[in-house]
Amino acid sequence: MTLGQAAKFLGVAQSTIRKWSDQGRVPAFYTPGGHRRYRRRDLELFLDRSGPGGRKDGPLVLVVDDDPLLREFVRVNLETEGYTVREAAGADEALAAIADQAPQLVLLDVVMPGVDGWELLQRLQELHGSIPVIMFSGQVGGATDTEQRGAEQLGAKGFVGKPFDPQELVERAKQLVPA
Repeated sequence: MTLGQAAKFLGVAQSTIRKWSDQGRVPAFYTPGGHRRYRRRDLELFLDRSGPGGRKDGPLVLVVDDDPLLREFVRVNLETEGYTVREAAGADEALAAIADQAPQLVLLDVVMPGVDGWELLQRLQELHGSIPVIMFSGQVGGATDTEQRGAEQLGAKGFVGKPFDPQELVERAKQLVPA
């Protein structure tokens, strides 16, 4: 398949599949003319491994952020690495998701409308203290030392400043909960 056909098959932008190929997540080969091509079977295996209908047996991670694009970005990167991911837009959704099925890890944004990440972290520690939490912040300048220490004092296992490299977040998730 051509790049465009493969992107359509996976339901992603051409730039996304090109990036995944460059990272070795989606196998590709090159024609003698230097054009990138994909085998349908490789794309089907990739979907089985990480797609929305793919296997759901990896560790469950709950991503809590009010930004739907960021949640999707983090979800795709974690699913590619073998995690099962649920999303929540705020504290109420997060608590309901945890009551439904406790995740092995929570990724939690600090700045959210209503109940912020700090308050939700305290609630999570009171209700489910055994679930590890990695917090992230989008405040200008990223995570300060004070924020990192505060997160650790409240029980978080890590703190990442946004914008962040998704691989850094995946590596931190792997350290706490291997896929």
